[in-house]
Amino acid sequence: MRGPDWTPINPLRGSFCTPVHTSGMIPFVGGILAAIAGMWSEKEQAHAENVLRQWIQMLEDELREKGKTIAEIMARLDMQDEETVKRIESPEYQALLKKSFRKWSSIDTEGKREKIRNILSNAAGSSVVSDDVISLFIDWLDQYSDFHFQVIGEVYRSPGITRGGIWENLGRKQVQENSADADLYRMLIRDLSMGGVIRQHRQTDYHGNFIKKTPAKTGKGQGSKVMTSAFDRVEQYELTELGKQFVHYAMNELAPKLTFHESA
Repeated sequence: MRGPDWTPINPLRGSFCTPVHTSGMIPFVGGILAAIAGMWSEKEQAHAENVLRQWIQMLEDELREKGKTIAEIMARLDMQDEETVKRIESPEYQALLKKSFRKWSSIDTEGKREKIRNILSNAAGSSVVSDDVISLFIDWLDQYSDFHFQVIGEVYRSPGITRGGIWENLGRKQVQENSADADLYRMLIRDLSMGGVIRQHRQTDYHGNFIKKTPAKTGKGQGSKVMTSAFDRVEQYELTELGKQFVHYAMNELAPKLTFHESA
């Protein structure tokens, strides 16, 4: 039970720092500049300072994105709920948070940033899957591109869709089977299939066991002389249970409970 003086604390404290001036954020930069001042010409020093400035700006941008993401997560959590506070203060959740930020270099699009925010927000308030599965979802953001996630979205919206149907729904132009785009699409489907995100549709029995397919019999010389198209319209695809839970955690957004402005 909460006492009269109970006050929700910030369970994400220490997870990020606010960008500060260059000399404060990276104290040894001044030493580097002083060292090269005696060795390089003014022109070379200017080039070095410009490169350092660009790198430091990149670090500041990354810190700003992390800070924005944490603020958006906090805005979606019920900090008056003791179970939620207990969950996000737990070592297990903190480990997920740290892993996400260690892999931040792979969060290279706004779509991926929103997905990591959704995963961490949903992981704080839902226990549908284990933290091992959540950790795998964070790995997927590192492994897969936005194109992969677009395919996952189409399979989720239209269970039983074919590869040709996915390509068409994404508004992709027709290409030849021996093109680089077709090879990329084959590789993408293979990535998601081998990664346990999607699979070809399978029938199950009453107990949920998958039923083996009966191979179609063809007469001698009647088989197709060409390989299956990258944009095949026969084989149907569906999400695995892992894939469905990924959509639940990464692609379903919790409504913010608080509003804030970035500049505040």
